[in-house]
Amino acid sequence: MTEQPKIPRATAKRLPIYFRYLTFLNDAGTERISSSELSDAIKFDAATIRRDFSYFGALGKRGYGYDVKALLDFFSKVLDQDSLINVALIGVGHLGQALLNFNFHQSSNMRIAAAFDVNPERIGHVLSGVPIYSMDDLQEQIRVQRINIAILTVPQEVAQDITDELIKAGIKGILNFTPVRVTVPAGVRVQNVDLTNELQTLIYFIDNYGSITTGN
Repeated sequence: MTEQPKIPRATAKRLPIYFRYLTFLNDAGTERISSSELSDAIKFDAATIRRDFSYFGALGKRGYGYDVKALLDFFSKVLDQDSLINVALIGVGHLGQALLNFNFHQSSNMRIAAAFDVNPERIGHVLSGVPIYSMDDLQEQIRVQRINIAILTVPQEVAQDITDELIKAGIKGILNFTPVRVTVPAGVRVQNVDLTNELQTLIYFIDNYGSITTGN
C-alpha cells in the first residue's frame, strides 16, 4: 500500500467521496475540474477541498485546476483501490441481508467475502453470491480467507462477545451497527454506525438550519 501522510480524520472520511465523483467525471470524459466546480458537485466548500488536497502535495495548478485522470489515479493509490479487500459480515438478519444485497464490490474495491450467522436455516446457503457460515466457523474462516475487517450487525447482547472472537481471529477493523460501544484493544479500530443517531442529527439540522447539506 502507498505510504500516506498523516491527515485529519475529517479529511480521511471525505477521500472516498472525492474518489467516487472523480470516477464519475473520468467515465464521462471530463479532463479537468476546478475546486469550485468540484465544490458545487459534492457540496463541500472549495476551501475545504483545497485544504484536503494540500495534505498530499501539489495536486493541481493555479489557473488550470485539477487533472481528473491524474487525481483519480493518485487517490486510487491512496485508497488502495488496486487491491481487493475482503470483509466479513457478522449477522445475516434484515440489516445484514440488506448489506449483502448492496454488493460493495460493484462500486469499490471492497466485497463481503463471507457471512456468519447462528440461524441453521441460513447457514450453508449463498445469498447475493456470499456463503453463509456457522458462527462456529468464524475464527477459522477469517484466518483462512485473510479477512481483517468485519461488519457487526448482531443483537446488542452478544456484540462484545463476538467482538472478542473477531479480535482473536485477527480482525483489525470493525464497522459496528449495534448500539453497543464495544471495547477493543489498542491496534483495533471501531467505526460506530448508529442509524437512529444519524437520523436524529439530520432532523436537528433541518429544524434549526434548514435543508443544508453537511459533509462531516
